[in-house]
Amino acid sequence: MKILLLSSAYNGLTQRVHVELLQRGHAVSIEIAINEQTMLEGVQLFNPDIIFCPFLRHRIPESIWRHYVCVVVHPGIKGDRGASSLDWAIQNKETQWGVTALQAVEEMDAGDVWATATFKMRPGSKSSIYTIEVTEAAVKVVLQALEHFQDASFKPKPLDYGKPDVLGQLRPTMKQKDRRIDWRVDSTAIILDKIYAADGSPGVADTILGNEYYLYGPTKEDNLVGVPGELIATCLGAVCRATVDGAIWLSHLKRKANNGDKPYFKLPAASVLGERIKDLPEIPMSMYHSTANTFKEIWYEEKNAVGYLHFDFHNGAMSTDQCLRLRDAVIEVRNRPTRVLVLVGARTTWSNGVHLNIIEAAHNPAEESWHNINAIDDLILTVLNTTTKITVAAVHGNAGAGGVPFALACDKVCVRSGVVFNPHYKSMGLYGSEYWTYTLPKRVGYDKALEITEACLPIGMQEAKKIGLVDFVIPEMFAAFDSKIELMVETLAQSNNYARILESKVLRRSHDEFVKPLKVYRQEELRHMREDFYKPNMPYHPARKQFVYKIPATETPERLAHHRRSNRSDNGVLPLIKSII
Repeated sequence: MKILLLSSAYNGLTQRVHVELLQRGHAVSIEIAINEQTMLEGVQLFNPDIIFCPFLRHRIPESIWRHYVCVVVHPGIKGDRGASSLDWAIQNKETQWGVTALQAVEEMDAGDVWATATFKMRPGSKSSIYTIEVTEAAVKVVLQALEHFQDASFKPKPLDYGKPDVLGQLRPTMKQKDRRIDWRVDSTAIILDKIYAADGSPGVADTILGNEYYLYGPTKEDNLVGVPGELIATCLGAVCRATVDGAIWLSHLKRKANNGDKPYFKLPAASVLGERIKDLPEIPMSMYHSTANTFKEIWYEEKNAVGYLHFDFHNGAMSTDQCLRLRDAVIEVRNRPTRVLVLVGARTTWSNGVHLNIIEAAHNPAEESWHNINAIDDLILTVLNTTTKITVAAVHGNAGAGGVPFALACDKVCVRSGVVFNPHYKSMGLYGSEYWTYTLPKRVGYDKALEITEACLPIGMQEAKKIGLVDFVIPEMFAAFDSKIELMVETLAQSNNYARILESKVLRRSHDEFVKPLKVYRQEELRHMREDFYKPNMPYHPARKQFVYKIPATETPERLAHHRRSNRSDNGVLPLIKSII
């Protein structure tokens, strides 16, 4: 079928729906919902059989929904309506939530129901639940709605609040007054839920040391206490703030802009507060002795001859310091008496490569870009040169840019079935490094590697497995995913063939090094990257600014909008840099 995805951004959910539809043989094109004129133009150019709207902030014009079946994917249970669906669900501690596919009509979220799916809510941030549970449910309802659309006997059901299964309601858009934290009264649990419900966007507005900020990245702290509302410690860029019954860590802040101010963006909390918190104690963090309830980015566990090195960086962005800390951790634990080393990424995101926000905030962004790319290269080189044990990437969350070759540096790549890879750099105006010119062709061949990096399109795990990009695809999530990984790697560690497998690995690495040393791959890649960073008028710097400042797209890139390819010429790197991480 001809399917148009009409979306406000090519975000993770839209990418996943795109991938799933392509895997089933449909002709899919995408139109970014910029304004009524461009939306209507895109629809008329493609003339789809059906339109799906996976992520839409705009109202669909009547000129479209009157003439085409438009199915809106709403992140709420049947009957739920409003722009803050997931925010209210988290803040109100709903135990069950869902996704509903509704036909677009004049009144928002009030159309006939094409399909629904529910899921169990868990403690977690809005961005995490949206990326995992909402996305999985959204895929189900899109595929179910498409099946219903192809069934001539099916009629979507009108939204009827008199029916017992319609449990949702129309909710107002959540305002900052609904999110306000009273540090003198609110418990740690309440504060966590309020920040969780705003994490990603818009954050919770609050006052710290007399200035207004938006709060992000909360983590409960079990051991520290202090006067409620006061800052009491720092750790690796995060700050700890006391509550009435404990404390929480805030990993990131964004300064609130006043009229006339330049816009601000999210950064590690300690760097935003700067010299004003210089007297706070810095809490040392050991990756071997870290309780569950505290701020941590890197930690290590060991069991049955297997080492598990966990890393969790906010939104998958890896700064220079974070890359070097993780590199040092790999160096340390690869000397442990284990047979397999598993790199375990965060639930939501494995890695998205260098930290564009920190780069943008640097006094010299080109220089910080250079430091950051060399640091992540150092990390990946350390993994590639780990020849004393088998390395495994356990990828539960999405990966993009340099995060993909980071995973490919491991001997075996195990991924959750719902993961999406974006193994390309061109849309950010970069050639790319991270030894991708070694790891990617080694797995998929030179021609396929070139096709992937030039197309700048996401890859689903079914396709990734088919072309050899990954080794194992695991359908389970969360603890079930961890259990499957544990079973696989312990079996590998105890295998009678382990010595032969390791020897084969060492011989392959030695052969590859003889044919072309890793330092040559790095030199070639960095020669391009130096030009991208330092040469005047290169597209990387404006593309980075567009991403960091979340500047809306002004057109849909032709790599997504097949219906527009014959209607305008290719102008090089196209300007959609929108919410891929």
